[in-house]
Amino acid sequence: MADDTATSEDGIIQVMSDRLANQIAAGEVVQRPASVEKELVENAIDAGASSIEVILKDAGSTLVQVIDDGCGMSAEDAVRCFERHATSKIQSVDDLERIRTLGFRGEALASIAAVAQVELKTKRVEDDAGTLVTVEGGEIVEQRPCAVPDGTSVAVRNLFYNIPARRSFLKTPATELKHLTTTAQFLALANPRIAFRVEHDGHEHYDLTAAEAEDPHAALKHRVLGLFGDEHADELVPVEDSSSDLTVTGFVGEPSFHRKTRGEQFLFVNERYVKDRYLSHAVKKAYGDVLPDGAFPFFALFLTMDPRRVDVNVHPQKAEVKFDDQSGIYGFLRSAVRRALGRVHATPQMEGEEETDESDQSPSGSGPLRNRGSRSRPTPTSFQPRRSSDEEGASGNPSSRSGSSPHSVPSSRSPSRDRQSNDDSSVSPGEQSDELYRPPEAASDEKSDMGATGEESEAETDRRPVWGLHDTYIVTPTDTGMMLVDQRAAHVRVLYEQNQRRLQQEQGTSQQLLFPHTVELSPTDADLLDDLLSDLRALGFEVETMSGRTVAVRGVPTDVPDGDEGGILEEILEQYKSEQDTVEDERRDQLARTMAQKSAVRRGQPLSESERRSLLDDLFECEMPYADPTGTPTLAKWSMEEIADRFGRQV
Repeated sequence: MADDTATSEDGIIQVMSDRLANQIAAGEVVQRPASVEKELVENAIDAGASSIEVILKDAGSTLVQVIDDGCGMSAEDAVRCFERHATSKIQSVDDLERIRTLGFRGEALASIAAVAQVELKTKRVEDDAGTLVTVEGGEIVEQRPCAVPDGTSVAVRNLFYNIPARRSFLKTPATELKHLTTTAQFLALANPRIAFRVEHDGHEHYDLTAAEAEDPHAALKHRVLGLFGDEHADELVPVEDSSSDLTVTGFVGEPSFHRKTRGEQFLFVNERYVKDRYLSHAVKKAYGDVLPDGAFPFFALFLTMDPRRVDVNVHPQKAEVKFDDQSGIYGFLRSAVRRALGRVHATPQMEGEEETDESDQSPSGSGPLRNRGSRSRPTPTSFQPRRSSDEEGASGNPSSRSGSSPHSVPSSRSPSRDRQSNDDSSVSPGEQSDELYRPPEAASDEKSDMGATGEESEAETDRRPVWGLHDTYIVTPTDTGMMLVDQRAAHVRVLYEQNQRRLQQEQGTSQQLLFPHTVELSPTDADLLDDLLSDLRALGFEVETMSGRTVAVRGVPTDVPDGDEGGILEEILEQYKSEQDTVEDERRDQLARTMAQKSAVRRGQPLSESERRSLLDDLFECEMPYADPTGTPTLAKWSMEEIADRFGRQV
């Protein structure tokens, strides 16, 4: 009784009137005209309608009318539906654990009628005449038989007419109309086999025909294109996956089908539209870095699960739900979307790169030929000068490196970094090594890809060529046309994913410096460094705290370019300052991104053919090879048809 009682001035508890209780409930259920639209359309859907029409005037403040061809109501139910908690959809507490209908709380019509002028017309198929009920401010003012088609029509006029303060809180007509349109969109998406028509001030917004296809994906695609335009037909990626007790179906947009806001993201749980930023983040996370910064993908996804695993009664408007295992659903949804995108964006392959489960590696287990079937992780790759045999012999003690693997280069940092080399292996200004990009183990066994006569293997010579274009792009033919790769963006992507794995596995490879670099830190940076030390070591940094705020960098990851040892540490600390309020995973992601951007090959840096080929191999081993971490595309493809079209001829 607590919700229906009030205390008078003399302290005596009194029972709250139904009218007052309904107006209070309306504050939760009816926030704006879109709330009325949602409640009325959901009732029409629950009534089994095959066609629903929404008529709006003045962005809903003057009129929100919903007309359906559902089952209708008897004369008695037409009156009873305006009473508090009147519902035909639940009978006991047990029903709350398996709710599948939309409007079940029995508050909607009572709350709406308490703050508006409502006219209800309804008729069942078996009745000779329909029923008209008029309610104003919660009071029934008219009830009589009337002539009306089978189904129900509810017209809500002058919302909040009796509560001027609430009416003044409505936003501009444009804002309220946007909410009305969004509500119509998600209701139409959830029910593609129901025809929807939406009219505002005499202008038709939507006239959506019912989908006739039996296949759920085909029906949903029909509705998506009806709402958002046929031009997106080729930008929809079907999603379908299931586990023992969870299923997801629907569509996500290609990376090109993105928006600057979350306005076109639709998530449904057991056919009920819900807002869940956590699960929406799972979908965006599945795209990796293909999306530009600040962009949000389109999606319309339907989760189906046991109703007992989800509580839909935690929000007055039922816009939010609560799951019994939210983190598990997050992982399932992200994996399902990632697999769907992977099926569409198959890794471009050049001749001789067929998918196989058998190893096609070179005898050393390194080099440009990699096992495509197993999708094994690429060996950590770095841009570094080739050392002469004398230099390798002088620094061949594996103990000189921290965290080195049996196949890693057993050497200290190249002498060209800290002193002039006494041999001819150093790279003078303006010159480039002929092996800047290659797996580190290739340096210690650089002849492993050669045959007994010193010639390249037959598999190597049979591969298609890779050309450099202005020391910025890599050009190569494909089976269906040609491909252009941005070599810096590609290298950033490769290093970014390698850094992520190092942070996860805490197995970064470090290369010792002959002469440690000292860095003087501010008091704030010195404190931040303590928080970052474990992650820096995981990446391959060896940092030692000296006296005061001075630190010595004794080892760096193998990817760090010459001379950047101190600068990259300071930049990491500066970046970390702006990421302190984010969660740990996002901070680590930013750390991996910063390291990749600082360590990648610069634009205009020449690469040899073997370096270009090795870069392509490592790129196509990445989980998301199509963009760098900032969303910059790494590659572009042209088919023979597109090329022929540029020359005005047919293939």
